[in-house]
Amino acid sequence: MAAGTPARPPAAGAPSGFPAPEWPGSASAPGTPAAPLGLAGLPRRYQVVAVLALAAIAATVCVHLGMMFLHVAPANTVSKKHGETIDKWVYPEFEQNWKLFAPNPLQQNVSVQARAKLRTADGGHRVTSWYDLSAQDGAAIDHNPLPSHTQQNELRRAWDFFLSTHDAQNRPTGPRGEISERYIRRVVLLRIDRQDPLARGETIDQVQIRSRTTAVRPPEWSDENVSTKPVVRLLPWWSVIPDDLPLADDARASRDVAAEGSAR
Repeated sequence: MAAGTPARPPAAGAPSGFPAPEWPGSASAPGTPAAPLGLAGLPRRYQVVAVLALAAIAATVCVHLGMMFLHVAPANTVSKKHGETIDKWVYPEFEQNWKLFAPNPLQQNVSVQARAKLRTADGGHRVTSWYDLSAQDGAAIDHNPLPSHTQQNELRRAWDFFLSTHDAQNRPTGPRGEISERYIRRVVLLRIDRQDPLARGETIDQVQIRSRTTAVRPPEWSDENVSTKPVVRLLPWWSVIPDDLPLADDARASRDVAAEGSAR
């Protein structure tokens, strides 16, 4: 201890000859204010950055809540005027599906299946078996704590999109009908290519899609009479154009497109 420095009295109960411990944040000397904590303890430039970041987060949260409110609320002047902007913000990551809480929730199991007609290397044709694409998604989701958005919604939304733009005879009801056909056709081609990769020289000539809808059996205590007989909706064969081909393997896709063009 330096000469002239007054000794600090030992704490109560402390052994003689051992100074009392000094805890972090305690004043180093009587009358000295403690250092500020939290945001106030940062240098000024960091305080400005932190305040701006918090303001940006708060503004984003407010905008998001407002967009979601306008999306799920009944049609009003604001949502009609800015409907396109709201849809761009919501879809597809923040899509809301209220069927679970609707007065009449969805009570059907819908299975989407597809098959393809292939042109073989020798100029012949072969038809694949039906692939149950919905069952494949279900198997990927079961016992998976973090299923992907694609596994949960890609096929389902593609089929819903097709149904909403076509009548019972599978005819488009508006300009978005062709878009929905191309979209689900590309989804199906990607799934088939993943399930049964093409052999060398083979090309996909046509695809066909069908749905199998089965009503959910009512509970035993219900007196509701529901037919559980499956209802099949069969779409016509669709020709595959080069733009529809899966491009996961660019070399194979280019070869198949060239082969298709020369055959035609």
